[in-house]
Amino acid sequence: MNRFHVHLNVNDLDASIRFYTELFATPPSVVRHDYAKWMLEDPRVNFAISSTGRAPGIDHLGIQVDDAAGLADLGRRLDAAGGAVTPEADAICCYAHSDKYWTEDPQGTRWETFHTLGEATTYHALGAACATDAACTPAPASAPAAATGCCSPKSGCC
Repeated sequence: MNRFHVHLNVNDLDASIRFYTELFATPPSVVRHDYAKWMLEDPRVNFAISSTGRAPGIDHLGIQVDDAAGLADLGRRLDAAGGAVTPEADAICCYAHSDKYWTEDPQGTRWETFHTLGEATTYHALGAACATDAACTPAPASAPAAATGCCSPKSGCC
């Protein structure tokens, strides 16, 4: 079964962990110095927060699938929706190893569809082209930096 994904950027990780732990009535399933995640069943959501230097607020929305076939199906649906779709195979991001597709909706909201393959020990993998670990998501497909920027699929760092 698919799981809705929400990732928020926050200014104060500790205060946000306290708030969301009370709201969800459960502690996060993953806590790192710059990241926390709740894998909730009611509602079925993968809710993540991070304090990696990006502007506070919604970073991206997404759908997490259980297997490669589910990801391929979502990739076809994203392509049919008409937006630019950026594949990101074998990514290390948010302390996880995943295969992904990225796109933007008509309002410019970034959407991540992904199949998690396992855990990772870092927020994201840094390649030689990366000068910072401030973000793991690729630049929007419409941005010129998407082909060469840090943490785009073509940069080799994610």
